[in-house]
Amino acid sequence: MTDAARLKATVYVGGLDNAVNERILADAFLPFGEIVDVTLPKPEVPSSPDPHRGFGYVEFEVPADAKEAIDNMDQSEIYGRVIKVAAAKPQKDSNEGLGSKTAIWEQEGWLAKHAVSDEDRLAAEQARNGPGSGPEDPMQGLEGLDVAGPQPV
Repeated sequence: MTDAARLKATVYVGGLDNAVNERILADAFLPFGEIVDVTLPKPEVPSSPDPHRGFGYVEFEVPADAKEAIDNMDQSEIYGRVIKVAAAKPQKDSNEGLGSKTAIWEQEGWLAKHAVSDEDRLAAEQARNGPGSGPEDPMQGLEGLDVAGPQPV
């Protein structure tokens, strides 16, 4: 199965209680189809007493089962906590977004979204100035201001 197909068959489950483990999560989602994998990411800090980070992923055999699970399990309760169930999003590259060691304007995603070609920039500038009009004189309207002090009446 390709990564894109696996992603479509995977659901994010958020708001989990610390008592929930992989087996409990699998049992909760089993009615919606064959489960391939259940993952509960561990805390980033090794000294953390929490067994997981409060969310997990359930991967189904078929993407339609994942959609069925989202439709039926979102805003339901497990161990007294309301859970959020949504389609899983692809994991971000560690060199993208916040926390990256690369400046935001040097990242491919930012450049693709915000880059403007010289041709587009020139066309926008001409549109702002109007057709055929050249640059305005910045000194226009300042005649008579070359004398300092109050003007005689």
